[in-house]
Amino acid sequence: MDKNQYIGICKVGEKGQIVIPKEARVMFDINPGDSIVVLCDKNKGMALLKSDVIESFTNSVLNN
Repeated sequence: MDKNQYIGICKVGEKGQIVIPKEARVMFDINPGDSIVVLCDKNKGMALLKSDVIESFTNSVLNN
């Protein structure tokens, strides 16, 4: 697998919480206190994005 790709498994706890695997946190520079956006589509699945990705996209759209 490419070093820019990662596949991992998370377990869902009793409160619905997941732990993002260390390899993924390092790859995306996710640190304690960071905000994560959860995108969901019933047919396509779920995606997690750091909120700064959405912020920079929003800023680029609104500033043009």
